[in-house]
Amino acid sequence: MKFNIQPHLETEKVDLYPLKEEDFEEVYAAAADPKVWEQHPSKDRWKKDVFKVFFDGAIQSKGAFRVVDKFTGKIVGSTRFYDYNPSENSIFIGYTFYSVDCWGKGINPVVKAAMLNYIFQYVEKVYFQIGADNVRSQIAIGRIGAEKVGEEEVSYFGESSSLNYIYEISKEKWEVYCSSAKK
Repeated sequence: MKFNIQPHLETEKVDLYPLKEEDFEEVYAAAADPKVWEQHPSKDRWKKDVFKVFFDGAIQSKGAFRVVDKFTGKIVGSTRFYDYNPSENSIFIGYTFYSVDCWGKGINPVVKAAMLNYIFQYVEKVYFQIGADNVRSQIAIGRIGAEKVGEEEVSYFGESSSLNYIYEISKEKWEVYCSSAKK
């Protein structure tokens, strides 16, 4: 099935625009705080040269987004779709980060909902790779109904491998979650 893994997605709080090379400085500004990366597998991504490798991987993925806060007009993070598997009818969402100043403001759930609502038109399962030490992201993904289904060593683009937990949510579970959230 053919579908676009880098559409423009819009919510009441944020716009997700396809990531472009010229976005580097603004995206890096959101990523430059060491706190952003303290629970991620690569804790030094706040350094510009290390982040550049991460950013280059995002561009090459052709599924990455810059997340723009509609109220401030600022880029507050990035996320992406990747590793579409047609035989399993699944895809991954990940490589997500947000600037510290938008933590706790409901950005992540809105972004994930926009991405899941879009992608579940085309796939039956979505996976998330989350660093074993990234408790904040593990809790966040559990809140939307994803469940831990495994552990594996993952090599992020241009980085050494690290232990990640694999979470899964099916289209059916997402629909149930959305129905119960509306009540």
